[in-house]
Amino acid sequence: MVERLPQHVMDLHQQLNQYSYEYYVEDNPSVPDSEYDRLMNELIALEKEHPEWITPDSPTQRVGGEPLKAFTKVTHDLPMLSLGDVFSEAELLDFDRRVRQAVGDDVTYVCELKIDGLAVSLTYEKGEFVLGATRGNGTIGEDITNNLKTVRSLPLVLPEPIDIEVRGEAYMPKRSFEKLNDERSRNGEPLFANPRNAAAGSLRQLDPKISAKRRLSVFLYSSGRFDREKIKTHYGLLEAIRELGLPVNPESRRCKTMQEVFDYIKEYTEKRDTLPYGIDGIVVKVDAMDQQRQLGNTVKSPRWMIAYKFPAEEVVTTLEAIEVSVGRTGAVTPTAVLTPVSVAGTTVKRASLHNEDLIQEKDIRIGDRVVIRKAGDIIPEVVNVLTEQRTGDEVPYAMPTTCPECGSELVRLEEEVALRCINPKCPALIREGLIHFVSRGAMNIDGLGEKVITQLFDKKLIADVADLYKLNRADLISMERMGEKSTDNLLKAIEHSKENSLEHLLFGLGIRYIGSKAAKLLAQAFKDIHALATADMDALTAVDEIGEKMADSLIMYFSKPEVGALINELKNAGVTMTYLGPDPEAVAQSDSPFNGKTVVLTGKLTQMTRTEAKEAIEQRGGKVTGSVSASTDLVVAGEAAGSKLKKAQDLQIEVWDEAHFVEMLKE
Repeated sequence: MVERLPQHVMDLHQQLNQYSYEYYVEDNPSVPDSEYDRLMNELIALEKEHPEWITPDSPTQRVGGEPLKAFTKVTHDLPMLSLGDVFSEAELLDFDRRVRQAVGDDVTYVCELKIDGLAVSLTYEKGEFVLGATRGNGTIGEDITNNLKTVRSLPLVLPEPIDIEVRGEAYMPKRSFEKLNDERSRNGEPLFANPRNAAAGSLRQLDPKISAKRRLSVFLYSSGRFDREKIKTHYGLLEAIRELGLPVNPESRRCKTMQEVFDYIKEYTEKRDTLPYGIDGIVVKVDAMDQQRQLGNTVKSPRWMIAYKFPAEEVVTTLEAIEVSVGRTGAVTPTAVLTPVSVAGTTVKRASLHNEDLIQEKDIRIGDRVVIRKAGDIIPEVVNVLTEQRTGDEVPYAMPTTCPECGSELVRLEEEVALRCINPKCPALIREGLIHFVSRGAMNIDGLGEKVITQLFDKKLIADVADLYKLNRADLISMERMGEKSTDNLLKAIEHSKENSLEHLLFGLGIRYIGSKAAKLLAQAFKDIHALATADMDALTAVDEIGEKMADSLIMYFSKPEVGALINELKNAGVTMTYLGPDPEAVAQSDSPFNGKTVVLTGKLTQMTRTEAKEAIEQRGGKVTGSVSASTDLVVAGEAAGSKLKKAQDLQIEVWDEAHFVEMLKE
C-alpha cells in the first residue's frame, strides 16, 4: 500500500462518505443518485488500475464480497438483553416509581426513538470494523460482518485506533423499502410486508452483493465495550459514539420529568408517519450510568430502561365463526375464526376471545364486522365490534355448557372467569397433559413431539403418561414417518427419561400452580414423591416460596385415588421417584472447587455437552454465566475457545482446559 493516497482519491472518499451520511442518516441528499453512482464508478475504475490504492475504509469495500456458504455463530461477551414493554402512561409511571424507589428522586431520563429493525452488534479493533453480528437469542448470534460492511452510513475505520463494541438497530429506510418493492413488483417477485422484514431478510443474505443493493442503514444506541472513564451518562455515551463518526439517531432527548417524557411520546406519535424510517415506540432510559448499575438487570431485560410501544395497528375484518379448545388445565378458550386479513405485516386468520365474559361484554356475534389488532404487535385480539355495520343476520354466541371433547358438564370455579372441564378422563386434558409431560422442561423425551403424541393418542396406544412406558417397537414402527432409526432413538429416549430426578416428574405431572422452580424446591425438600404426597399444609408451606395456594393444589392432587394408581404404575415402570440432585445445605458446606464460584464455559467440549457441564457445576454449588467479567472466578475453555478466553487472560482469571475440568468434577 502506498504511504499516502492521491489527493483526488481522498477527495472521492470524502465526497462519497458525505453523500452516504446525508442520504442514510440525515435523509437529506444533496445530490441525485446518478451523481453518487458516477463518483463511485470513477473510484472503482481508479482502484482497478491501482490496486495499491484500495484501503479498508474505501467506499468501494461496501459493494459486497463473495457469497458465504453459511453464517457462523458468534457468542456475545455481554448478553444482548431484550426490553420490557409498556403500553400506557400508567405503566410508564409505574416504571418511574420502581426506579425512584431504588435510586431516589434525582432521576433524569433519555428518550430515544425505537427503530423498527434488527438489533446488531459491531466490533472495532484498533479502529477497524472487524465483526458484525445479529442479536440472535441474546447470547449467540450470527456473523453478518460482510453484509454490515455494505451499510454506507457505517464507517469501516474510525478516526481513533480504539477497541470498542457498539450496539444498535439496522433498518431499511422507507425510501429504500419503496424502491425495493417497486423493483420486486416489476420482476414479478413477492413483496416484502414491511421495512423490518425486508431489513432482516437483507442482512441474512449469504451473498453480500444482494445486501449492498438493499441500501440499509443503522442507528447505534449503546455499547457492550467502551472504555472511556469520563462518560458518566447515557446521553454522554451517545455523544461519544457520535464523535467517532458512528451514526446515532439525532432525535434523542434528555427529560427531567415524566411530563417531559409524555410530551416526547406525544410529539413523535404525531411525527411517526413523517419520519424517513419506521419506529414502533419510544425507549426510555435512566441517564446516569451509576444509577443504571444500581438498578441492574433481570435475566431477560435491564431494569433501567423500558420500551413504550405505540398502539397496535388496527384493521377491520369479518368474524366468521367461534371455536373452542380445551387446554391442559381444562380451561375452555374461545377463538374467533376470521376472514384472513393483514395486520402488522402478517396474515391473521384467528384471534383469541379469552373467555365468555369478554364475548358478552363486547357483544361479539358470529358474522360481525370487527376491529382486529395485535396486542404488543404479537397476539391477535378482537378490539371491538362495529355494531353500526350490522345487517341483522349476525348470530349471538353462547359458550357450550358441556366439554366439546368429552361431553362432561363445564364448571366455573370460584373466583375464575374461565369455564373448565374437570373430568380427569377428558381426551383433551389427557392429550395436552401428555404433550406437557414429554416436553423439554419436564421429562424431556426427545422425539415425542405434539404430532407423535396426538397420533399415539388417537390410535389409543396411550391413554395416560404411564402408557408411554409401555410402548414397544411394534407400536412405534406402525406410526406415520417413524422408520427403524427414529423408532430406536425414541425407545432409547423413553428409557433414558426414567433416570430423571424427581423434579422433572413433578413438573411433568402438570399439577396446578407447580412450575419447574417450585417442583425443584419441593423435590429438594421432600426427597421422595411418597413423602411429598403425604405432606400436610404446614409441612408444604414450610418450604421456601411454597404458599397456601400451591399447597392446597398439591394436597388436592395427591388425594385422588387415580393419582396414587398412576404413581404406582410409573414406579413399576422404573421411573425414578426420588431427588437425585445435591442437597442444597450440603453443597453450601462442601469443599467442592466449584462451590460459590461463578464459571463461564467457552469453546467446544468433547467429553460432555454444554448442558451436562452446566448441570455438573450447579450440582457442586457453582453458578454458570454466559459472559466473562471481573466477577468471573473461573473459565473452562474447550476447543476453539475465542474472545471469552482472551478476555479471561486479559483479566487474569483462572482458566482450565476440559481435561482438568473433568478431573476436578471427580473430586
